[in-house]
Amino acid sequence: MNQEFDADAPEDLSYAGSVVDKAIEYMIEQKINPISAASALLGGALGLLSRSMDDHAVAQVLRQALASVEAGELRDLPTLPRRS
Repeated sequence: MNQEFDADAPEDLSYAGSVVDKAIEYMIEQKINPISAASALLGGALGLLSRSMDDHAVAQVLRQALASVEAGELRDLPTLPRRS
C-alpha cells in the first residue's frame, strides 16, 4: 500500500475496516451474491465520499484504487471465506 497514504490515515481507519469486514462476512453468511455485496459496498462508499469530498478528490481516490488494482496489490489481501 502507498506509504504516504499510511502516514495520513486517520486513527479510526483500522476500526472502520473491521466493521466493513464484519458486514462482508455477514452478507456471505446470508448467501448474498459477492458481486451484489461488492456493488452495494462500492455504491455506498462512493455516496459517502461524494458527500465528504469534491468530485476531483473522489476521482483521485478512484485513481489510487485503480493503480492498486493494476499493480496487483489486491491479490496480496487476505481472502474471505468462500460461499458454500
